[in-house]
Formats: sequence, C-alpha cells, structure tokens
Amino acid sequence: MNAIVKNMKAEMQDVLENNILPFWLQQMQDQERGGFYGRMDGHMQLHPEAEKGAILNARILWSFSAAYRVLREERYLAMASYAKDYIIDHFIDPDFGGVYWSLDCNGQPLDTKKQFYAIGFAIYGLSEYARATGDREALDYALQLFDCIEEHAFDHQYNGYIEACTREWGEIADMRLSELDANYPKSQNTHLHIIEPYTNLYRCLKELRAQESCDYVPAIGAVLPIGISVPQHTIDRVGAALRNLIGIFTDRILNPETHHLDLFFDMDWTRGAGHLESYGHDIECSWLMHEAALVLGDEQVLAKVEPIVREVAKASEKGLRPDGSMIHEANLDTGHVDDDLHWWVQAENVVGWMNLYQHFADEEALQRGVRGWEYIKQNLIDYEHGEWYWSRRADGSLNLDDDHAGFWKCPYHNSRMCLEIIERFGQVQR
Repeated sequence: MNAIVKNMKAEMQDVLENNILPFWLQQMQDQERGGFYGRMDGHMQLHPEAEKGAILNARILWSFSAAYRVLREERYLAMASYAKDYIIDHFIDPDFGGVYWSLDCNGQPLDTKKQFYAIGFAIYGLSEYARATGDREALDYALQLFDCIEEHAFDHQYNGYIEACTREWGEIADMRLSELDANYPKSQNTHLHIIEPYTNLYRCLKELRAQESCDYVPAIGAVLPIGISVPQHTIDRVGAALRNLIGIFTDRILNPETHHLDLFFDMDWTRGAGHLESYGHDIECSWLMHEAALVLGDEQVLAKVEPIVREVAKASEKGLRPDGSMIHEANLDTGHVDDDLHWWVQAENVVGWMNLYQHFADEEALQRGVRGWEYIKQNLIDYEHGEWYWSRRADGSLNLDDDHAGFWKCPYHNSRMCLEIIERFGQVQR
C-alpha cells in the first residue's frame, strides 16, 4: 500500500475512534427522555429541549451501524441498537407509514410531514444495521420505507421523485428541505440521498441472497446469519429503482454543458431559475453515483457512468482552494459566493478524490485527497471537546454561530469519510 495512504488510513481510524464517535457516545444520548439530544450549539451549550430531527437520528444509526460492521466494537453495536429502536418506536408513523420530520424533546410527533430526503436516510441507517447484524426487523422496516418512497414520491409521468407530502401523503405547498432551499417539487439533493440508501439496500439484499446460495463473500466485518430469506423479486425491484436513479443523474440532473449538477427542477424536469453551483454536492455525487453503478454491477451502466464521474469531479475543482479545502457554493447570477469551509464539504472532498485515486490510479486526485485531509486536521477537528466544528470562515476564523451537533450537524459525513478510507485501502488496524 502507498505509504501516504497507509498513514492517512491510520490517522482517520484514530480520529474516528477517539474524536468523532466518543463525542456522540458520551455527550448526546438523552438518558432521561430516550433517544438523542436535538442540539448542542457552537459554544458547547447543550439544548435538551430542542426538537429531535429524523435526519440526525437516522445518521447516528448509520454511523454506528457502519462503525460496528467495520470495527466490531460492541459499544458501537449498543449505540446502533439504541438508535434503531428509537427510530422504530418514535419516528416511524404507525398509522400512515413513513418517517416524521421531527419530534419534540419528549419523543412525541412535532412536524409530521413526510420529507422523502428523511425517509431515505432512515432506509440508509436501517439497511446498514441489517448489513452489520443480519437483523430481520431493520431490513423489513427499510423495505417498508422503500415502498413508501416508491408509492408516494415516484413520478410516473415524468420520472424522478418529489420532495415531500403531508403526513397522510397528500400534496403539500412548501416542499423545501430547509429555509435555504428553493421551493421546487424536485431537487438534486433529495435524489442524491435516495440513490445513496437505495444503493446500500440493494447491496445488503444481494449479500443476503448470495449467502443463501452459499456464494457469500462478506464485506469487512459483515455478519449476516443464515435464515433471512430474500425473494429475488424484491432484489430485482430495488435494483430496477437504482438503475433508474442512475439514469436520472446522468440524463436529467447533470448539466451536460457545465458538468455540474443542477439543483432544482419543475415536475417535467425544467431546470429551476438561477445558476447555482454546489461544489460539495458535485464531489459527493461523483463518488456516490460511481458507488451506485459498481453495486448495481451492470457493465454497460458502469461504462456510461465512469467518464461522467470524472467530469463531475473535475467540475467541482472550481471550489478548490490552494490549501486543499473546498468552498460551499456559488450563485453565478448574483455573483455571491458562499466561501465558508463547511465540515461536510471537506469530508466529501476527501472521499471524492480518493475514489478517483482508487479506481483510476489518478495521482493528482491522491494529492488533492491528502491536502483535503491535512486541512481538516489543522482546521476543523475539535481536539478539546470532540467532533468537528461546523466551518471555518473564508478569513480562517472559526464559525461558532452554527451547531456543534444538531438537526443538520451529525456524525455522518465525517465518520463516513473515515470508514470509506479504512475499507477502501485495507484491513482495520489493531
């Protein structure tokens, strides 16, 4: 193994196990009310009365499930199981299906709309728990949520997935994911975070099916006990949805002129007004789209996707700074540039370039991944309290206005970056 990569992998395992995961284990479990606290602000002040978001809880479930699958530490399994039970008991709507957007601090439904982005993350977390443990209940709920998205979000006329519904799956006027987003019925961001869980669910189902046929080669640390039967038609249905999503990205969301991802769309895929470039989403999509094609396992699809993967990554270079960091986004109409250096963008920046190095032997991509990791180590990791800061300002000052942990600040982008490098480049070090 390249000595640089070997060192990076060892450093990331150290950061994962001694900085990121301990913070969530020790500081964010709500022992009084159950689940996890909804917010700790940038000044490390805990807000125990804050609402509990589906995204935060699902991302905690994914992070600790994946950590257990790869690292086999029992404390990660205990945390993942705690998160799984809380999601099933409190976030899943027992009457109409799907996942509530948020709960109050006591675990009662607060905002009951069905945002398909959040349902996607619940699938991501539950399918990863099933991969890690072979848990039938988690797999069944993941498949139920897959059915919810396919039944209520899929657009049979124009293809693709809408953003949101009411609790009862009716039309909803405000479909925005957050106040920062435009109100369009379809978005790149929601599609990105549907292709991500569909990829993971399909991979989990294929592993289970292969095990049934005695042809199972487990991923690192995978423990999938015999006894979970997966019907082939279920695998085929998830695979067909995944194949279709890959085509949506290559043929609809990707701008063929700029190779950036366009962000918002009308129902008929007319591109939304405004010219926005989101460099973090570009580099994240480059590797998630590649992962989807690799997991799907169709050589023709992969042959179409791989050149696009490199084009999208290259387009994201506009956001790179000489120190290896990547800015957030730019509005080409107004000239406004969001040049904050967000934690999640930096994490995806590293994975995206390391993916190009791994699969295409791109040495320049390796250097970009290394520089991105150096920036993170020197500027974003909170070595005193654990976890990472939300961002650095363009002038290098620390952003303490945004949360240290909260509705959107979760152990997902950063823990996934570490786990991706650990898995891609060799066995766990002990």
